[in-house]
Amino acid sequence: MYDVDICVLGAGPAGATAALHLAKAGVPCLVVDRAVFPRDKICGDALGSGVLPELALIDAALPGRLAASSRQLPTWGVHFSAPNGRGIQLPALPAFTPDTPPGGHIIKRLDFDLLLVEELRQRPEVTLLEGVNISRQECTADGRWLVESADGQTRIRARLLLVANGAQSAFSRQVGGHALDPAHHCAGLRVYYRGVRGLHPHNYIELHFHQEFLPGYLWIFPLPNGEANVGVGMLTSAVAAQKVNLRERLQQMLTQHPALKERFADAEPLETVRGFGLPLGSKRRSLSGEGYLLLGDAGSLIDPVTGEGISNAMLSGRLAAATARQALAAQSFGAGILATYDDAIHQNLGRQLELSYRMQRLLRFPRVINFFANRAANNPRLSDAITNMFLNRDLRQQLWQPGFYVRQLLGPRRGPVVRAGIRMVRELQRWWRK
Repeated sequence: MYDVDICVLGAGPAGATAALHLAKAGVPCLVVDRAVFPRDKICGDALGSGVLPELALIDAALPGRLAASSRQLPTWGVHFSAPNGRGIQLPALPAFTPDTPPGGHIIKRLDFDLLLVEELRQRPEVTLLEGVNISRQECTADGRWLVESADGQTRIRARLLLVANGAQSAFSRQVGGHALDPAHHCAGLRVYYRGVRGLHPHNYIELHFHQEFLPGYLWIFPLPNGEANVGVGMLTSAVAAQKVNLRERLQQMLTQHPALKERFADAEPLETVRGFGLPLGSKRRSLSGEGYLLLGDAGSLIDPVTGEGISNAMLSGRLAAATARQALAAQSFGAGILATYDDAIHQNLGRQLELSYRMQRLLRFPRVINFFANRAANNPRLSDAITNMFLNRDLRQQLWQPGFYVRQLLGPRRGPVVRAGIRMVRELQRWWRK
């Protein structure tokens, strides 16, 4: 029996980040994960722009350690492919030189999560239990949580649970009320390949918005040693409505699509295709309650348009640690004081997730994607904006300003046409909000 103030369920990016921030503040905690690290995690393996700043807030040396790892690839841009076949190279920076800092990194979750877990193993404030599968949780009469492993060998009493045990979290469903909603959930597949032809020399990530997967996309992300992460994500409600067999459709695309079949002619799959589900942050849900906080994927905080969840998970871990410290200082772990976590998440991520949801709805229309792809091919500013949509969440808000699109598409001219364009976009905004 472990009797602790704070127990973190899950040692992925959200849970590890929370525990490391607590340790940095001198607050002890217990971290439990059913896996023994290193372990694989089905994911696209691309790190968004928010990951490096979050690593630096844990330890200023961590971004450098990541960049120096032979298990990661730096990436300097995005290759965007529209439904009409138009391909656009979108550099993350205006120019490339050998000394240009990358716009992001690609690293298997096997290795990235281990980077964080190794930090946990070095912190005396953290007790890490690996290979412990928690299957039962109960809030007792004294307000503490009692959690127990499936084999009954591990029992934990905690005043506060930081629930970071992933997209399939039973706690999130049973206690937090996060039932699966197909309209706000993504079905995905991933398979590692070796020998994919035509990967960009500067390790661009590839996003293929083929009509067969809208709203969603097929991705190809390069990895070290000539490998690539290949997968597809599609809104679960669309999969059901169209009666799509994602595995069959993915295989068909890789072997028959004119833009892909030659590239995969000699490619070797390194594993069987593996599936996963992602609860998207496209609607606001409760993230706290009596004695608990929901973090990362367990809190349904995945970006609705890109499917990226690592940076949001780490941000939620940092905010959860701050809330836990406040609760500990006040010696109160009730729903009232913990609701400040919901407010902090909404303040930091709410606008971004709302914008991403609107963009996801826009991706239902192939003609719209084709239109912007055609324009972006000859418009560097619009190309940069599309790049920022996927690589830079801080600049994403400009992409929902009506005047921005009018300026990009019509140039700096002013007059009745521009004003009419602004009115049109605002009308579309009102329609999408409904």
